[in-house]
Amino acid sequence: MIIGNREFDVANNCYIMGILNVTPDSFSDGGKFNSLDKALFHAEEMINEGADIIDIGGESTRPGHQVITSEEEIARVVPVIEGVKSRFDIPVSIDTYKGDVTLAALQAGADLVNDIWGFKHDYKVAELTAEYGAACCLMHNRNEAVYDDFQKDFLKDMEECVAIARKAGVADDKIILDPGVGFGKTYEMNLEIINHLEILNTFGFPVLLGTSRKSVIGNTLDLPADQRVEGTLATTVFGVIKGSAFVRVHDIKENLRTIKMTKAILSK
Repeated sequence: MIIGNREFDVANNCYIMGILNVTPDSFSDGGKFNSLDKALFHAEEMINEGADIIDIGGESTRPGHQVITSEEEIARVVPVIEGVKSRFDIPVSIDTYKGDVTLAALQAGADLVNDIWGFKHDYKVAELTAEYGAACCLMHNRNEAVYDDFQKDFLKDMEECVAIARKAGVADDKIILDPGVGFGKTYEMNLEIINHLEILNTFGFPVLLGTSRKSVIGNTLDLPADQRVEGTLATTVFGVIKGSAFVRVHDIKENLRTIKMTKAILSK
């Protein structure tokens, strides 16, 4: 799989997408990197620790988040995308579900569109992804955690996301799937989808697991967001065992070591 100018061996490796939130209110690191200098410094830190992609988000998507205008989101992310692309040789992802933000981000040099609604919120996002030849990550999501049969309905939802991407002209070799841990699911469902992550492999696309510091870990361990590293690492082990090609995380160094160790064990 090619993202930006880099080829990813998604069949054999698990790569790290580093989270760069340029927001004042993200659940874990809100306000820490919402100036250009701080954002670029943190991007460099993550690259030095082993990040393979930098995922830039300008609007918090945590439960109960404050929705902002596209203009404000664009003003937050575009300078950071341009800054990272001009300073570092690394693929950049834009974390958005809005067409106008997607356009501005792709024009600024983004290589991947990471859509928490899997192209279901705004079809323009799918069209622009195809037009620019960008890669995409389609995340599972629902407004409410109401299912007749969770795993069966989950797979049907993911089929719909893939169909939207294909209809818009996105090539199969540009698609990544994300199970959407923490979105449109109960606590039990979040644990279940991590444990049965391999069901996504039936689609034949690379899978990205994004669990870093999320509430499913906080609720399990009864810990605040800044103390959920070990819980995140446990989910990363599961991701690697189940065949994930990417993990989206805050703590690069620790997750990289965990991936290497898990891969070493699995190779024997």
